Amino acid sequence: MGGQIVVEGEPLKEGSTVTILFPEERSFQLNDADEEALLAAIAEADRGEALDADDVLSRLHNRR
Repeated sequence: MGGQIVVEGEPLKEGSTVTILFPEERSFQLNDADEEALLAAIAEADRGEALDADDVLSRLHNRR
């Protein structure tokens, strides 16, 4: 806030890549289950377990 980013938890190593989420005009609230699912999905992506968008689109196109 105020032009500064506050990192919670363990300090980041120099050169670390981070994703910053910031509120836009609208905000949203998640219940505990949805927040847990979102965090699990982010962790999967961090482990490289996400699908490439081009691969997904190709699979969808081939289903026609």
